[in-house]
Amino acid sequence: MGRTALRDGLALFGLAFLAFAVWWFAAHAVTRGLGAVSGDAEAQGRFAGNGGLGPLGLYLHMIFGGIISLLALLQWAGPVRRRWPLVHRLSGRLVAGVAALTAVGGLTYIALEGTIGGPQMSAGFTLYGVLMLVAAVQAPRLAMAGGYTRHRRWAVRLIVLCLASWLYRVHYGVFYAIQCPDDAAACVPWSTPEFSGLFDLIQNWAFYLPYLILAEIWLRLTPNDPRKDR
Repeated sequence: MGRTALRDGLALFGLAFLAFAVWWFAAHAVTRGLGAVSGDAEAQGRFAGNGGLGPLGLYLHMIFGGIISLLALLQWAGPVRRRWPLVHRLSGRLVAGVAALTAVGGLTYIALEGTIGGPQMSAGFTLYGVLMLVAAVQAPRLAMAGGYTRHRRWAVRLIVLCLASWLYRVHYGVFYAIQCPDDAAACVPWSTPEFSGLFDLIQNWAFYLPYLILAEIWLRLTPNDPRKDR
């Protein structure tokens, strides 16, 4: 087996494993979002009976967010990009379009309803939505303009942001498992139902900003080869 084939095989195996890990979140988000849109009071939660534009934006954010969590992984697959460039281009446009809808849905909800965690949570999630919207526009725009090196940078940023919603749940899952595995009351004051604890406040930014910083470091340490982005 050649070095390239071995590398591609390992890359696809890693992405398959990551897709398996993301699947539960994506399925839950899409299922609950569809249930909420169809009028299921249990799926709507605290917004049951509220037919406003804000909750609708949240439901659509859940549906589209779950979809892009999985689709974004396909864009990360180097073997797909090299062997099936048309699949890469078409799926990339789909990811960018759905990511833009996800961002618009979330930003609409925040603007009209606010967030349960108050101004600090609203600020953190608003920045997240704006960054996703910008990346969703820049990645395909630069590819279509032939700016493949810059396209690659924005595509990596978009993929990180697409996975951030899943990482948000992973952070909380790990925290609860360590801090309060048997008693939810033990999470206080680190995490509260109002999302006002210290861990909650950190989480408003920690589910995407550190990963974007790591991505920027990686991009600057990785040589650019525009031919690989074609």
